[in-house]
Order: sequence, then structure tokens, then C-alpha cells
Amino acid sequence: MSDDIYPYVIEPKETEAIWGGDALVLDYGKAGSPSQKLGESWECWDANRIVNGPLAGKTIAELRQRLGSAFVGTLDAMHVFPILTKIIDARDWLSVQVHPDDAYARRVEHQPNGKTECWYIFSAQPGAELVLGWTRDTSREEYERRVADGTLGDILRRVPVKAGEAYYLPSGTLHAIGHGIVLFETQQASDLTYRIFDWNRLGADGKPRELAVEKAADVLDYRAGTGTAIPQIEYRFEGLSRTALIADKRFVVERIVATSEPASLATNGRPIVVMAWDAPLEVCAGETAVTLERYQTSLVPAAAKHCTVRAASGARAPFAFVTPPEDRALLPARMLASGVAQDRIDAFMRLFD
Repeated sequence: MSDDIYPYVIEPKETEAIWGGDALVLDYGKAGSPSQKLGESWECWDANRIVNGPLAGKTIAELRQRLGSAFVGTLDAMHVFPILTKIIDARDWLSVQVHPDDAYARRVEHQPNGKTECWYIFSAQPGAELVLGWTRDTSREEYERRVADGTLGDILRRVPVKAGEAYYLPSGTLHAIGHGIVLFETQQASDLTYRIFDWNRLGADGKPRELAVEKAADVLDYRAGTGTAIPQIEYRFEGLSRTALIADKRFVVERIVATSEPASLATNGRPIVVMAWDAPLEVCAGETAVTLERYQTSLVPAAAKHCTVRAASGARAPFAFVTPPEDRALLPARMLASGVAQDRIDAFMRLFD
């Protein structure tokens, strides 16, 4: 195996936000000062640099251009890495917003894709909520009227949340993250966000942040919101306890628990994202082993074919396992092989059609 093929440990990018707090530094080990209002830690995205091995200092973009299919497998090495993962610390409400789909992004924004995303709740204070859609069917006309007269909040659907839940937000979904929530986000690699309402706040420059009311009107789903926590499926496959969280055609997200015994994960022709959660995790590919500290992320290139994982200390180490677009039959096949009933698998997969 080439010296260039090993687990790449990623340096995250922290961003400040008016709604951010100190949890990313104090609880999740990110660089910065607790006095900063850090809202997001971008864990895996195209401009992140890796910090280990012969390719240290290179960005993910440089890796895909340099290594081609050895890194990205059957993905297009000339296009931006297709997913972005984040940790978000919401000490106040994020803006109410919506994201466009791929077709609108290409036609109107001249960007390759829109944004579908998902959330896994790390922690939630008592009473924490999300906005997910409308309380009832509405229309563009009513939406525009309520934005103008300040009554949009009357038809925002609020959903209580708790730690351990997963939520799926296809493009077009009206949404906002409430205060007191820390979550793990996986999304299409896009910055297209149409802000509708910002709780009458002022930005860092003392002015209201820009809204995109008309573009949002073009892409909003005006049907009553029905989104709730995804019914997760726990199963065991090749020595690992796994929980299927999200199975969108753009990304698959699982929670896996490693033990002190090494177990294997296949790349299946795609680079895979592995992020340690609340315990250190050892990841080995080829001759190289790395230890991810709590909430540290690595990328395993497609050419590694597989990697082994094990808890680096203690008896167990939960981690996120994220794959870019892959054959959607792989996850159902794993669940079926582990004994999950076919009708339950089918119902789960339909949530993401």
C-alpha cells in the first residue's frame, strides 16, 4: 500500500456566531478561548487540512486532486468533497431558514448542489426545541404576508428534543436549532442558506443580518411539518454494534461502538469519515494506526479498502461512521444479514426516499 494511503487526521475549523457558546472548547476539545462565541466546528470539509503523516498540511481538496481515485474511489476527484460534517453549539436560537435542492442551486445559484442535512443530538437542555416545518399547510402568499407583518412565528412548528435523537432535513424543510442544543451535523457540501427570520437580532456589525425572503419562498415546502426523530435501527455486523441513523442517497450516517477488540470497516470504494465521540478511538489502515481523541475526525481513503477500529482506552468507544454517496443497498444488506426484519428495513429506507 502506498505511503499516501493511511487514516488522515483532520484539523477542524471553528467559526464564531452570535448564537454560539463555550461548549466546543470546554466539552469537545476544540481550539480557541471559552470567552469566544464559537458556534460551529467544521470537522470534515474540502478546505480542512490534515495534520499527520507524509501528507500533513495538505487540504482535502489537494488530496483528491493529487491522489484521484485512490482517495475518492468512484467519486469525481475534480468536484468538491461532497459532504461536510460539523459540531454545532447553539446557546441561542439559530435563524429560521431553508436550503434549496440541487436543481434550484444549479439553475439560480450556479452551484453544483443544494443542501440536504441531518442532525444527531449530542446534548439538549430541558425544554430544548427545534423548529421543523409548519404547524399546518400554508402557502407562499401566507408566508410572504406573515413575514411582512411579523406573525411568521405563529405557524412555526416546534419539536422538543433530547440527547441521542436523529433528525433528517431534506432540502425545502423550514428549520431552526433551538438554544441549549449541541449536535452533530452531516450535510451536502454547500453554503446555500436562505435566512427567513433572525429573532430581531443584530449581527456583529450592529445591523440586522441579511434575509433571503424571496428565494426562500421559491424553495420552501409549504405542507404541514411531520418531521420527528428518526426511528433508529440497532444491529450487529462483523463484530461491531451499529445503529443506523440516516440513509439518504447523498450520505449514510451510523453510530458504531468499538470495543477493545479490533474490528474491521470496509470502505466499499468510498472514502469514509470516522469521528470519535466521547472516548478515544484507534483507527488503523495499512501499516498506520492513529488515535483519535474525543471528537476528533479522520478520513480513510477508498484505496485502503478497509480499516480496523478499537477503543483506545476503556471498554468501549462510540463513533460516527459517515459515508459519501454509496450504493444504498449496502446498508440494508448489512441489516438484513444481522437479522433485522425486511419490513422494518424497508420502512426505515422509505424515510429517505
